[in-house]
Amino acid sequence: MYNLVIFASGNGTTLQSVIDAISEKKLEANISLVVSNNPKAFAIDRAKKANIPTYIIKEKDADKMDEELDSVLSKIDINLIVLAGYLKLIGKRLISKYTIINTHPALLPKYGGKGMYGMNVHRAVIAAKETCSGVTLHYVNSEYDRGPTIMQTAIKVLPTDTPEELAARVQNAEKIQLIEVLKSFVNNSNIK
Repeated sequence: MYNLVIFASGNGTTLQSVIDAISEKKLEANISLVVSNNPKAFAIDRAKKANIPTYIIKEKDADKMDEELDSVLSKIDINLIVLAGYLKLIGKRLISKYTIINTHPALLPKYGGKGMYGMNVHRAVIAAKETCSGVTLHYVNSEYDRGPTIMQTAIKVLPTDTPEELAARVQNAEKIQLIEVLKSFVNNSNIK
């Protein structure tokens, strides 16, 4: 079985799309663990409802957090770590040891980096009067949103869009794209 670990800091809608794809037999994988830096993240509730083990990060210091996570993750079988709305920088120890991917609600390199997540991205895209936004799935390195791109999906920004309307379309595309890429990893395609 292909084992995923998913990191999430918030609502967990992307996590839910992976849970649903597995449940509906659209993705042959297992979520071994859901990790969060936020004990109040609804993602934790979603995981518990699906009987998926969870882990709340205790450390706040980046280096100690890296050590803590390495200690926890080294005890389970992991094929891939997926950052799905996870808002902390991943440490070098984890990056050197695991394949880690992130889904981002914009066409990187635009609208990436520290603080550029969720509605912050959609507000910035609309304020800049962009005609196109979208989703980027990329490998994680030691800088926010700077790893090599795996796949991008473009979404047209309508002149009448509110940040919430754009967010809804981007999130829908994000879920589709992530499942497609995860299937590629599971099927051992040329994406590694």
